[in-house]
Amino acid sequence: MENWFAVDHLDVERLLADWRWLCPKRMTLLARTAVADLFLRDEEGEIFRLDVSVGKLTKVADSEAEFREKRDEWFAEASAWGLKPNATQCIGFSVPLVFAESGSPDTAYIVDIYENVSFLGDLHRQISSLPDGTKVRLRVKP
Repeated sequence: MENWFAVDHLDVERLLADWRWLCPKRMTLLARTAVADLFLRDEEGEIFRLDVSVGKLTKVADSEAEFREKRDEWFAEASAWGLKPNATQCIGFSVPLVFAESGSPDTAYIVDIYENVSFLGDLHRQISSLPDGTKVRLRVKP
């Protein structure tokens, strides 16, 4: 999938359900990256990047026009891992990128975008109050 602006088929409310602790405002989905970072437009027209890997919401442009002018810097990583997600998939990592032990391209795989974004939203909510460098233990329940 190369058209990162083709997002009309994605349900923004479903994608943001586990991110409402960080992103409470009503938003429209404008674009997404291969690793499921979401570019969102608020009701005032400002553009925000929800970086699902590190759990941060950052304003990146005052308008959609300004955002589109800088689009090359946001979408350059699309082919970095040699994986090609389809319209409802993204690249995930077996060890989330927020952890020091992650980052190896060997851990990248194709995953459903809703599952990945939901998992990372819940994970980041749980660790959001911890200082950087805190050791955590993940327990995954069936």
